Amino acid sequence: MTALRQRKGSKGKEPSLGAEFQPQQPNCCTDHHPEKILHGDWSWGAIIWTSIGWSVSVGLGLLCCIYVATLHENDLWFSNIKEVEREISFRTECGLYYSYYKQMLQAPSVQEGLSELIHDNLTESKRTINLLQRMNIYQEVFLSVLYRLLPIQSYLEPVYFYIYTVFSLQAVYVIALYLTAWLLSGSWLAGTLTGLWYILNRVDTTRVEFTISLRENWSLPFLALQVTTITCYLRPQLIALQQKVMVWLMYVTTFCFCLTWQFNQFILLVQAFIIYTLDCADFLTTTQVTTLYLVQVSGLLSVWLLQFCNSMILGSLVLSFIVAALFVRHCQSGLKTGSLLVRLGKMLLHSAMVLLLAFTINYLAKKALQLRSDEHIFKFIKSKFALGPTRDFDASLYLCEEAFGLLPLDTLERLAGTLLLYPYIITLLLLSGMLAMAALQKLRPKGSSAEERKGAGDGRPVAFRPDVAYNLLHTLFYGLLAFSTMRMKYIWTGHMCAVAAYGVCGTELWTLLLNALRCNTKVLLRLVRYAVPLVMIGCLYYKFWPKVMEELSELREFYDPDTVELMTWISTKTPKQAVFAGSMQLLAGIKLCTGRVLTNHPHYEDKDLRERTRQVYQVYARRSPEEVYDILRAAGADYVVLENSICYERRHRRGCRLRDLLDLANGHIMDGPGENDLDLVPASHPRFCEAIKMDTAAYNALFTRTFQNKTFHVYRIKKKRKKSTKGSSEPSVTQ
Repeated sequence: MTALRQRKGSKGKEPSLGAEFQPQQPNCCTDHHPEKILHGDWSWGAIIWTSIGWSVSVGLGLLCCIYVATLHENDLWFSNIKEVEREISFRTECGLYYSYYKQMLQAPSVQEGLSELIHDNLTESKRTINLLQRMNIYQEVFLSVLYRLLPIQSYLEPVYFYIYTVFSLQAVYVIALYLTAWLLSGSWLAGTLTGLWYILNRVDTTRVEFTISLRENWSLPFLALQVTTITCYLRPQLIALQQKVMVWLMYVTTFCFCLTWQFNQFILLVQAFIIYTLDCADFLTTTQVTTLYLVQVSGLLSVWLLQFCNSMILGSLVLSFIVAALFVRHCQSGLKTGSLLVRLGKMLLHSAMVLLLAFTINYLAKKALQLRSDEHIFKFIKSKFALGPTRDFDASLYLCEEAFGLLPLDTLERLAGTLLLYPYIITLLLLSGMLAMAALQKLRPKGSSAEERKGAGDGRPVAFRPDVAYNLLHTLFYGLLAFSTMRMKYIWTGHMCAVAAYGVCGTELWTLLLNALRCNTKVLLRLVRYAVPLVMIGCLYYKFWPKVMEELSELREFYDPDTVELMTWISTKTPKQAVFAGSMQLLAGIKLCTGRVLTNHPHYEDKDLRERTRQVYQVYARRSPEEVYDILRAAGADYVVLENSICYERRHRRGCRLRDLLDLANGHIMDGPGENDLDLVPASHPRFCEAIKMDTAAYNALFTRTFQNKTFHVYRIKKKRKKSTKGSSEPSVTQ
């Protein structure tokens, strides 16, 4: 348990906001940090209550795992549907990632499977690519090897081994959040409240039950573990050996996080900003700052090696920022000297130099590496904040997706309904005020307060626990990221549960409140610390247990007969080496269900692939049949699949439908009622996906319809050959 400690020489005075946070002896049986026994407390009370705390964490983790697995089964009737239907349920990019797990299992040996991934010519037609370099699919490789080695093939199907592993990571996620709250508050009641909040806010904390293979479902549990290890590392009670263990755990969790998600560099960049802010405010020692930076760099470089020297990692902003921060920090040794205003001025100049140097290093690195793989991310950011072109196809494709828009306000309403938002906001406001006051105290000249120097053992005032400061900035920075981009809320909401639980169960905030009411006693403090969370847990149980039971009783069944019919036809009626063109999402399913070759796919981190995708999508634009034919033949396509849901799309607003994005990129007027920019011109051809269904001679000469149902139309692309007539060089089309 932690509490506000009175300064030396101020006996009998109430602690102020600037007082130092230091751990005290536990007041109650639940006040045992998870590392308490490691510090030599082998009393029966410590052992029993620490064991109970760990048991509760595992129980909540398993409860979350079983909960999401049951929802997945009930929603799809996964155990009873056909194999093709199971595979179709891996929608969009999920199907692409799962296809490599399936491919590794179907390979004659692990070595041959790895060779096929390293020299892949099925994912992108007319190209051979290294999938282990381009994509974060080591988790699929690891699972496939593990499935081959373990004696489970006779009673556990490969698909269940895969999905159960992902669901089990949710248990790891909950346990990590539980431990973070426990470390911060000193009470495993905080961890219990964290786990319950995470489960009850499932809609906003995870989407694993219907997007199993998404990279974030693999990586976020490791990010949560990394935050837990950082929290433990920043605790002042650790001895040298324990600090070394924490450093290695930070490296392992950082490495696993980076290996499993292609957006790792942007998440670590935010984390680097947090470390930099704590360093500027003097909350961390030089050793801690350097260690945290080097852990990030080591994790990224380890992934760089495993991904066959992926240039996207070397050209990442986070590496450039860390190099710049360490270099400028080394050169400016007198940063924290002088008066308060002088220090603030130096800090602003220091930050400007770090940012300038970071962007310079990043620019030079990308020029040297000729790196353009991640430029679509920066185009999206520029367009989002109206700093770049608004008609760029790649940027618009992201901007028009709800997941990349601003955080909807109904998210906050749902979080408030589970009693999470209110304690979180109160904790955030109080801790932010305390952090600001502590930062100002640290920035004051050291000679301004002899009493503060006397009260701090190392000659400087320590007014705020560094582990609390880190977690506070973590929730602030990632909260801002979540509000700007809804997809990133899953990083914020889980940690939000831990911070709110710390506020409810920790001593610091209750001490401030009771001091303000002038009724702070040990008995009352102990009472409210345990009574309030227990009452909240009781309220949550009473309010949500019937709803959870009702949700678990709802039974549905997977039903997509048109897609099943399409996949069955492709598998049985087309050559195995046939190349298919179409939307990214559908082609990922075709790759998984049929193993056919694709022209493009949803993994968008390659400039050439993005350009090819834009070209293939011209089948939904106003282009002539000859132009579309040449584009598809250049991509090596044998068949093109047209989807009515895209051609006649109504889901998005005007200007965000795929056909609108193509019209804008091509400079054509959008169809339908509404205004158009003055520089747009009418197209000279009808929309291809509509006109081809009219079976006119111009289209029939180049395309042959081979399959259709209510949702899909498949056309075979005829091959051109030159006429043998002497003196004629005009091409003709053959079957």
